[in-house]
Amino acid sequence: MKKTVFTICLLFMVLLSSWGYEQRNLLQNAASEALIRNSLVMKQAWVPFPKYADRADWDQLFGKEKEAIIEAGSKFLDYHWQVIRATDYLEYERSGSRNSMQDTYNQNIKVFSHLLVAELAEGKGRFIDDLINGVMFFCEMTSWAESAHLFGAQKSKRAMPDYREDILELRQGDVSQMLAWTYYFLKKPFDKIDPMITSRLRYELQKRELTPFLKRNDFWWMARNYKQDGLLNNWTPWCNANALLCFMLLEDNPDVLAKAVYLSMQSVDQYLNYVKGDGACEEGPTYWGHAVGKLYEYLTALSLITGDKVNIFHSPLIKKMGEYITASYIGDEWVVNFADASAKAGELNTMLIYRYGVSVNSPTMRGMAVMRAKAHPLTRPWTWLDLYQELGNLTYRPLLDSDVASYQPENFVWYPETQFCYMRNGHMFLAAKGGHNNESHNHNDVGSFILAIDNLPVMIDVGVGTYTRKTFSRERYSIWTMQSNYHNLPIINGQPEVFGASYKAGKVSVDKKQCLFTADIAQAYPAGAAIDAWLRSYQLKNNSLIVTDDFTLKEKKAANQLNFMTWGEVDTSKKGRIRIRVNGVSAVLNYDDATFTPAIEKIDLTDPRLSKVWGDAVYRITLTAKEQTLKGTYRCTISRENH
Repeated sequence: MKKTVFTICLLFMVLLSSWGYEQRNLLQNAASEALIRNSLVMKQAWVPFPKYADRADWDQLFGKEKEAIIEAGSKFLDYHWQVIRATDYLEYERSGSRNSMQDTYNQNIKVFSHLLVAELAEGKGRFIDDLINGVMFFCEMTSWAESAHLFGAQKSKRAMPDYREDILELRQGDVSQMLAWTYYFLKKPFDKIDPMITSRLRYELQKRELTPFLKRNDFWWMARNYKQDGLLNNWTPWCNANALLCFMLLEDNPDVLAKAVYLSMQSVDQYLNYVKGDGACEEGPTYWGHAVGKLYEYLTALSLITGDKVNIFHSPLIKKMGEYITASYIGDEWVVNFADASAKAGELNTMLIYRYGVSVNSPTMRGMAVMRAKAHPLTRPWTWLDLYQELGNLTYRPLLDSDVASYQPENFVWYPETQFCYMRNGHMFLAAKGGHNNESHNHNDVGSFILAIDNLPVMIDVGVGTYTRKTFSRERYSIWTMQSNYHNLPIINGQPEVFGASYKAGKVSVDKKQCLFTADIAQAYPAGAAIDAWLRSYQLKNNSLIVTDDFTLKEKKAANQLNFMTWGEVDTSKKGRIRIRVNGVSAVLNYDDATFTPAIEKIDLTDPRLSKVWGDAVYRITLTAKEQTLKGTYRCTISRENH
């Protein structure tokens, strides 16, 4: 790949060392294409939801939520569908903003999905005309893909939809699945008005989703030409789940359906081969629902269409992938947010966690879901775009409500291949990482850590701001949140870490008994940093964390610095002691005043994606070495201050 070709998807395709790739082929080993062909449940007999006319069954499914669902849809009666202007697409190229196109598009999608579910709940035809208008509106769109993804995937490399090419990507697939369910549920009432409506819709779904999935093999997420040094992520299970469900809802030719199912199995197998054997999601908890959650959606659909002949929920890997989310939950709705994840757990789908836990027989996942449902009741508003998932969630809701499983997080969790380590000791929680600097949704953060006290993050990973064109381009690491300078890491000889799979942790080790994590992070820095070794270790005590750096340098170039990110009130008035107060939690960073000079940088947060988590500002604490030496040891202690 030429370095000049930087698109929205480049970060996802760039070559890297294949850490953990294992040719498991769990799905293909479970069934051949011939077995798939002989096992197909045809003519949508697999659908686990009522047919449109089965009013009693819909009433039972929606239960006490029925009237609220109808009311929510009623607000959009006589909706005027919003045109996405050409300049909305072009704005991505002009300013890098995705929102001009996506905000309008997402509003239309939201309205359509609410109208659809309201009609399913009421069943009186009151929403049909608006749904017909919506169907025809979507059919008249040149593409269902988002501008940012068009820019990366189209042969034109432009953000404006190209009428000559149909692109398969995340949002396009979501809309395809939503409209495929619309076709399935409402074909009869639509046909009573005019058969042209469903005829046109079926044509567009064939053209935009089914045919490209069968005929093309060049979309990177398909992994049909995959090489073992390539990167895969949530796109693969997500896009395949959408495609599989569209074929299941629309295709009545068993030969074609079998071919599509098997193509999807081959693709998802590559993702499962790519995922490390420890089951960790390197994209972080926010993306767990898009990656492992969509894998769950795919696997449940695959089981339905094959009459349960292909069911791999018994696989230890599938269970580990699910239980990662329970380990990454700090508490009180905070999560470990390495990579492009948010530190808040708001995006976690409690019902999805529960259903996954039931499928893999995980009391831990069930217990976490029960805990969250009690502490944070499952309330409106609903998001109905993924109808298959949300209707499935409603089906499982009574089971969750009656479940008595409890959640008790483990005190020590180690992911040896992904190199994530989570520890709990007394009031303290620590997450530390090794890894490399070309992980999916990567930040340059080899060796960084997150420290929470009483379930509240104190030393933080800031996360990621609103996505723009720059986020997935050659300019990604010009964004401060992506740089090691703004993670809990040293600047060595004036040098931060750099991007690339070869920039990685070495000699990574853990000691469960000592609550100790150690990694040599020297290789994460460029040659100009002149490092022989930089051994960073974290030892978690009952009420304190000891951060130690043992180092050897080849030469002295610039003063070393230790950086710590926080979001609390910072007080440096006492030498050797920095006090941090965050929402009622008080911590003290102790350092050697003879060795370091402290400085505080306030970073105002103007990006709402960051400010909604951390407030108006975060702070970087920098300890600058007063004397540069070729060899030495730095030690800092972060302690919980008793109230």
